[in-house]
Amino acid sequence: MYLPMYIESVFISFSIIYTIERVLKMPFRKSMAEIEQERKLKLIEQRKVPLRRGKVYVIKERCKGCGFCIENCPSGVLVRSEDVNEKGYHYPVVVEDPPFKVCIACGFCSLICPEFAIYSVLVEPEEENDGRD
Repeated sequence: MYLPMYIESVFISFSIIYTIERVLKMPFRKSMAEIEQERKLKLIEQRKVPLRRGKVYVIKERCKGCGFCIENCPSGVLVRSEDVNEKGYHYPVVVEDPPFKVCIACGFCSLICPEFAIYSVLVEPEEENDGRD
């Protein structure tokens, strides 16, 4: 059983690319997510769109580790910490990856928290620059 010539050439091409990627440990193809992020960055730079930024505050002593804020954060910046509070619960911490995975101060974490242990505030661009100096 022989494969038709065009199927055989496609198979060989993918085999070569896979082998080169493994040897170099570097992909030749970009994922769709990477392409989409690059497109968004270019669009933001061209139109000079101000990005909404927020800062999350966690009151560690109040947190009971339910994880509602982590599961429902639309930006996905909250993760369960390795540390525990005085009650023995793992509280959320913020892990941002600018420019896309950042807190946008939507306030959903404060709405969903049954213990009122977390809240976010909008950071003005001037405040953001002042805090880094």
